[in-house]
Amino acid sequence: MKTLTIGIAGAGPAGLAAALMLSRQGHRVELLERFQEPSPVGSGLMLQPTGLTVLGALDLLQPMLSLGSRIDRLYGADAKSGRTVLDVRYDALAGGRFGLAVQRAALFGVLHDAVIAEGIPIRTGVTLAAASTVGEKALLLDASGQEVGRYDLVIDATGARSAIAAGAETAPGVRELAYGAFWATLDSDGLAHDPHALTQRYDRAKVMIGILPAGRAQAGARNRVAFFWSVKAGDADAVKRAGLDKWKAGIRGYWPECAPLLDQIDDWEQLTLARYAHRTMRPPASGRVAFVGDSAHSTSPQLGQGANMALIDAATLAHTLSVTDDLAAALAAYGRARRNHMALFQMLSLAFTPFYQSDSVALAWLRDRLVATIARIPPSPALLASIVSGTLIDPFAAAGLKECDWARVKDEGHRSSVAAAVPVRA
Repeated sequence: MKTLTIGIAGAGPAGLAAALMLSRQGHRVELLERFQEPSPVGSGLMLQPTGLTVLGALDLLQPMLSLGSRIDRLYGADAKSGRTVLDVRYDALAGGRFGLAVQRAALFGVLHDAVIAEGIPIRTGVTLAAASTVGEKALLLDASGQEVGRYDLVIDATGARSAIAAGAETAPGVRELAYGAFWATLDSDGLAHDPHALTQRYDRAKVMIGILPAGRAQAGARNRVAFFWSVKAGDADAVKRAGLDKWKAGIRGYWPECAPLLDQIDDWEQLTLARYAHRTMRPPASGRVAFVGDSAHSTSPQLGQGANMALIDAATLAHTLSVTDDLAAALAAYGRARRNHMALFQMLSLAFTPFYQSDSVALAWLRDRLVATIARIPPSPALLASIVSGTLIDPFAAAGLKECDWARVKDEGHRSSVAAAVPVRA
C-alpha cells in the first residue's frame, strides 16, 4: 500500500495498537481523542492468547507479562451449595496457552508509552460525531458539523457507543443488554484467593460475583484484584439508594471471604457501573472509514473477548492494508477476514450470557446440573478452553500473524518471550 494519511478516532487499545502497526508500515498516522488526557476506562480484563499474540507482534508482550497476572483457570461455584458450575483450564489444550489478567491502566500504559516513544501525534479534547467519505478523502466532523480532519482513511476505535458508527450507512441498531456490573480495583491484602484463577460465585443467573487477579498498573506498583458484581443496569440506582451497607451484607452472605475487599469500599464512587450492548457492523467498513473493536462489534463481556478482538481487528486491518495498493480491496478483505471469527464469538456470547446473567431460573438450573456435567466429559474441556482462548477458529492467519510459541514464553523477566510472536510476511 502506498503511504496513507490515516486518522484514528479513539486512543483505547484498538486505536493505539492500530496506530503503532500502521505507523511502522510507513503511514502518516494521527490519533484523535475526546479526553484532554488519554486514559483507560474500566477495571480489569483478561488478555487471551489472541490479544497476547498481537502484543508479541508489537514487541510489547514482555512489558505486558511483567505487569499482568497469569491465569490458568476459570472457576465458578454456586454460592449456596458450593457446587462447581464452571471449571475451564487452559491446560486442556496442548501447547501451554494461558490468559493474562491485567488492569486496563496497565494495557493502556504499555500501548500509550510505545505510541509516545515513536512520536505518533495525539490530538486531545476532540469530540467526534461523524465521519464521511468525500471523493478520495475521509472527513472527521465534530458535533457542530465542523471538519476536524481530512484523511485518506479514517479508523473508528471509539467504542461500543460510537457516534461515528451510529451515523454510518450500514449501522445496525444497538441492543442494550439488561445486565451490567459494578467494578472496582482493590488491594488483595488479607484476601484468600487463587492468584492464577478468575473465581466466581453465582446465585442462579441473577447474582454473579467475581474476583480477577489483575496484576500491577505500572512497574513498582502493588498487585491488585478486580472485583465485580453483576447487576441489572436498570436496578443500579435502586441498589445505590438502598445503601452500601445493604449491598455489602448481601455479598458477604454469598461469599464471606470477600470481606477484605468490601472493607475497602466506602463510597459508590469507588465502583464503576459498566453497561453492555450488542451491535455488529457488517461489513466493518464504509467508504474510506473502517471500524475496529467495540465500534465494529460490541457484545456481552461474558467470554472476555472484547480487548482481544479489538487487538486482532487492528492487526488484521494493518495486514490487509499491507498486501495491496487498492484501498477498497484492502477494506473489503478486512471485512472478510474478520467475519467468521467475529460472528462466531458474538453468537457464543449471546448464547452463554443468559446462563450467567438473566432472570431465568430454568437456564440456571440447566447450567448447574446438565451443562456443568457435560463440561467435564471430553472433548468438552478442550472445546471450552479454545472458546475462552479465542481460538476456536484461527484468527491469526488472516491477520498475518503466527500464534505465540507458548513453550517459549517464560515467566516475568525472560525477555526472550517477545520473539515468540512475529508477523508472517506476505
